[in-house]
Amino acid sequence: MADEAAVAALKAQPYFRSLDDEECKRLARALIERTFEKDHVVFLESDPCQGLYIVREGSVKIYKLSPEGREQVLTSVQAGGSFNEVAVFDGGPNPANVAAIQRTTLWIVPRAAIIDLIRRRPDVALAIIQNLGARLRHLVSLVEDLSLRHVSSRLAKLLLETASGREHALTQQEMAARLGTVREMIGRSLRQLEARGLIKIERGRIVIVDRQGLEKMV
Repeated sequence: MADEAAVAALKAQPYFRSLDDEECKRLARALIERTFEKDHVVFLESDPCQGLYIVREGSVKIYKLSPEGREQVLTSVQAGGSFNEVAVFDGGPNPANVAAIQRTTLWIVPRAAIIDLIRRRPDVALAIIQNLGARLRHLVSLVEDLSLRHVSSRLAKLLLETASGREHALTQQEMAARLGTVREMIGRSLRQLEARGLIKIERGRIVIVDRQGLEKMV
């Protein structure tokens, strides 16, 4: 595979921006394309790593499961984004589970192709380090939220983040999975936010009434 869409997708990744057209085409020919229906598992934690995943269309969630089956969503990745870098670069198994949020098409860049590229192009290795640093900052922020913020504050932050419309409207169960809590707590917190005049719930849709008030909670 070396079509224009694949080459453009590779060039859009921070890892590969320094590559010229010929190198991008060479890497694009190694891509593997896979399509997953909504809610289908892309891979499981501890499975062998196939490579770096790029979302061509759709979106996925990256999550962990407790022994009791409770889900904690670490992040979601939209079209144009990538995931599974850690397993690619440390050679270990997949560190988390991934499932399609909607019908999703993925491109897989095989690990061997990336390692070969790193050996030939040190600038790619530098881009990888910088991007992994940004991912680490996100995880540190997540730990901070789970450890130090009340559920209502975490919910206010999530509502502000998803208000842009780039993601589909989240159900209360999905919110609970993002925030490391249970659905009942989300329902209670939403009612509290509505009673304070910060949001309005209309036919199951959450409308932000007082953005500044939510920002103060965060």
